[in-house]
Amino acid sequence: MKVLPTSLQGVLLLEPQVFGDDRGFFLESYNRRKFAELGIHEEFVQDNHSFSVRNTLRGLHYQVGQPQGKLVRAIVGTILDVAADLRRYSATFGRFRDLFAVR
Repeated sequence: MKVLPTSLQGVLLLEPQVFGDDRGFFLESYNRRKFAELGIHEEFVQDNHSFSVRNTLRGLHYQVGQPQGKLVRAIVGTILDVAADLRRYSATFGRFRDLFAVR
């Protein structure tokens, strides 16, 4: 898995290794050991999968008391994911970054 830094403190793009052949493909979207080797030690306790029709906007996610990490992936189509740093004491406070997932 490749880790691509972004301009926002604490926001990373994770690019999994995809193994493809004439049957299709396989990828590992999460592996606790590999994430730990990359310096990601958060415990993932829930994994959701949603389907959206074209041009759907899915909400804003902002947690203060119990922050959550997000794993976002596109199975088919394109995702425009935007991260904004709303942490008042962060070095990147007020900045945002467009994170595209294209399939």
